[in-house]
Amino acid sequence: MIRTSTLQKISSSPLSNEIDCFAPSFCSIQKRWRKPVDSAQTRLENRTRDLPLDKLMNHLNKLRLVMGIHELMSKRRGHYTSVQLLSRWRHMVGVNTGIGDFLRKYPHIFETYIHPVQRNVCCKTTQKMLDLIAEEAIVIKESELDVVRRLKKLLMMSTDGVLNLHALWLVRRELGLPDDFRDSVIVKYPEHFRVEDPDSLVLISRVSTLAEAAVEKWREKEYREKWLSEHETKYAFPVQFPTGFKIEKGFREKLKNWQMLPYLKPYEEKGIIRVGNVQRFEKRAVGILHEFLSLTVEKMVEVERLSHFRRSFSMEVNVRELILKHPGMFYISTKGNQTVFLREAYSKGYLVEPNPIYEVRQKMLDLVLLGRRNTTQVQHLEQLEQRCGSSDPPDCPQHN
Repeated sequence: MIRTSTLQKISSSPLSNEIDCFAPSFCSIQKRWRKPVDSAQTRLENRTRDLPLDKLMNHLNKLRLVMGIHELMSKRRGHYTSVQLLSRWRHMVGVNTGIGDFLRKYPHIFETYIHPVQRNVCCKTTQKMLDLIAEEAIVIKESELDVVRRLKKLLMMSTDGVLNLHALWLVRRELGLPDDFRDSVIVKYPEHFRVEDPDSLVLISRVSTLAEAAVEKWREKEYREKWLSEHETKYAFPVQFPTGFKIEKGFREKLKNWQMLPYLKPYEEKGIIRVGNVQRFEKRAVGILHEFLSLTVEKMVEVERLSHFRRSFSMEVNVRELILKHPGMFYISTKGNQTVFLREAYSKGYLVEPNPIYEVRQKMLDLVLLGRRNTTQVQHLEQLEQRCGSSDPPDCPQHN
């Protein structure tokens, strides 16, 4: 015990380094150098930020909060509710401020008024926002054939032509599906789809004309316009690194070799899933993820929701770690829920090739980002609050 305590005192003293050098008996006290931890979490924390995509994600989170409040109100009779009741709901959709402060931020989205009978402060969605929501529903309905095509391609990517309906419901907004797609789309096309078990969607037959990934168009363009060889483009992916990305020694050579590495493409027959070595197996997962994001309306999806498709697509990898290994193709934003973007599809925070659904949602986002500008609704809300006594009026009668 005496020897142990003595060693501890010596090792913590300023002379410990000198003792290590001149006294061999104390050399074992030296501290070992620890190799830095390299994990998905550390790579996520140390990744090069993409400021335009992070800014976009911040804006989209505001839109999601607004839509969450709207969906709750739309389920009530009359499609309105009291501000007092809204204050109880705010945590359900992630609103961390007082409901009065929240409504004050978005007067173009929410309209407040005094109920003619109960005489309490109530809230409803403005007509401008309701018109955009109705426009989105119309555009989605008009895009029904595109929806059918997306579902077919997703089913063709799966191992056995089967996908879980609940997993599809979780990404319905990303895929441009109506909320009732099971009844309004799937039942309408019995020649293409069949429901089993009762939550499994089955593809009746494969369509060879759809068995081409979106990246093939880019490969053909690279081959034709840049005079690259087929060997260089056949298995390559577009790569765009964010501003400030540091390229380490030997990285370009590794990337070049990876680009030419053959892999089992998303729509190829999957008789043997584990093709080749680990790198080829991972590249197949990259190809599936790239195609999945290409099929989404806004070329992005929450990372957590991707996990529901891992088994169907035989992606036996850590999806988040796979994404972080390829920063030139994908970007994870941690603003709110972790969301992965297809980097090539965006430029300065906007889609390079917008579609009708994206354009309507962009109008909604623009209305949200107007904030308190160009409106007198803010003063109207403040007057109502003064009449009821507070920003979240407890004394006003509750509307049920």
